[in-house]
Amino acid sequence: MIVTLTANPSLDRTVELDGALEPGAVQRAVSTRQDPGGKGVNVTRALRASGVDSVAVLPAADGDPILAALDAEGVPYRPVAIDGAVRTNLTIVDASGVTTKVNEPGPVLDADAQSRLIDVTAEAALGADWLVLAGSLPPGVGDDFYVRVVAAVRAAAERAGSAAPRIAADTSGAALAALVEVGVAIDLIKPNAEELAELTGSSDEAALEAGPEEAIALARSLPVERVRASLVTLGAVGAALVTEHHAWLARAPRVVPRSTVGAGDCSLAGFLVASVEGASPSDALARAVASGAAAVALPGSAVPSRDQVDPARVTVTEVAGLPVGDRQ
Repeated sequence: MIVTLTANPSLDRTVELDGALEPGAVQRAVSTRQDPGGKGVNVTRALRASGVDSVAVLPAADGDPILAALDAEGVPYRPVAIDGAVRTNLTIVDASGVTTKVNEPGPVLDADAQSRLIDVTAEAALGADWLVLAGSLPPGVGDDFYVRVVAAVRAAAERAGSAAPRIAADTSGAALAALVEVGVAIDLIKPNAEELAELTGSSDEAALEAGPEEAIALARSLPVERVRASLVTLGAVGAALVTEHHAWLARAPRVVPRSTVGAGDCSLAGFLVASVEGASPSDALARAVASGAAAVALPGSAVPSRDQVDPARVTVTEVAGLPVGDRQ
């Protein structure tokens, strides 16, 4: 079982155009779709599409359209009732696959809603293999929210006499920095190039995607006692995995892009699928990249089924260098 927490879920509306997006012009859509979204929700959707049990924890009022959308897909969820509606995010995809996104801020979560969300997450995570902390934080929530979640989950597991789940974090900015700086020992982070550059203080995220060795070097610089492994997604290049003593680079297969929305979430789901099935780290990286590539070839924030993911198309190489465990 893998539990995901999405603190700021969304309904993702995708509009596809038959040409290039022209600002200021009136254009007609060739297709539209709406999916339940937010990073953790997408991870749960992708996990279940690959046959792995998962439940999504999220804040949503009774009767919110996102719950109906989850019901329609048969996605298990644990909602925490709040005031206000879940946000709607708009994605416009042109004929060449270029994606433009407009994301709403989301409803304010007051202290009571935050406390209930933490409690439900801790309860749901008892006995789970992994807990995924995913996405941005909504208005009203402090940067240390995920730190508080980790503490509550581990305390609940200790009280129950069970092992705490491994923790994966797919967030960014101050929320990710808080997890790393406080030192709660995250098992896996999944930044993209921009997020890794921000976390480590690098000023050139474009260079990280062009030269993945730079991304690996930055991931190696993170304290191993705080971040045990980093899965760094690098767009069309592929992804890198840095663990305590090793690092690997996986090159993405070529696909015809249709939408990049949720591709990183599917990459994380692919890695977790392989992890719970006992795959080696390099094989888990291959599945992660294959899952992300499969998602890019699908419309909107659709997630690939297991038979649409082909890790055999991904080339993985080990990258030599200073072992992560030896860094200062």
